[in-house]
Amino acid sequence: MTTIVTLQGVEKHYTRGKNRLQVLQKLDLDIAPGEFLALMGPSGSGKTTLLNLIAGLDVADAGSIEVAGTRIDQLRGSKLAEWRARHVGFVFQFYNLLPALTAARNVELPLLLTSLTRKQRAAHVEAALHVVGLAERAKHKPAELSGGQQQRVGIARALVADPTLLVCDEPTGDLDRQSADEILGLLQILNREYGKTIIMVTHDQKAADYASRQLHMDKGRLIAGQGRVAA
Repeated sequence: MTTIVTLQGVEKHYTRGKNRLQVLQKLDLDIAPGEFLALMGPSGSGKTTLLNLIAGLDVADAGSIEVAGTRIDQLRGSKLAEWRARHVGFVFQFYNLLPALTAARNVELPLLLTSLTRKQRAAHVEAALHVVGLAERAKHKPAELSGGQQQRVGIARALVADPTLLVCDEPTGDLDRQSADEILGLLQILNREYGKTIIMVTHDQKAADYASRQLHMDKGRLIAGQGRVAA
């Protein structure tokens, strides 16, 4: 099977005072290109730690992590940051938009690290906002948008550089049910129609049901889920 993410024997621990907390234990995982994976589990099960390792936000203590042909467990510092900027789009629970900037300027932020011209950046931003259905809100600031619209801006920002992976940490955790379903439907469209590989951490079974595969974590280990696909 072709994979875009491969983890082998991954371990991670944190030290609190004199205590050593083992978060991930010899974890193996394969993710196929174009997959929409939901990671579920109780607080402290290790799912966010796993997400952060795949996204290059944290470094494993042991094992290998390969994403799109690169052993990211062997990267450090600026090289890891450069890899992350090219390959990972982040969608957060609380949007993380800058309140003083318009939707368009918030979406443009990841492109400021590239060599694109201002005109090219504007074209990318326009396309990303169009994909999430907010082209007409480009000049609005976050305070002028609903929670669901702010999250759409967050998704456009994650998409604008055409990353290898979309990494979503509780993307609907701060939304009402209707707005949450709209955002999850959008992620499903990005997966099915645009072929985006999506990894989502969620506590919400209804959210997980939008994914093509579900995995549950318990005490740092993965347990196969239901793998249902929403209609």
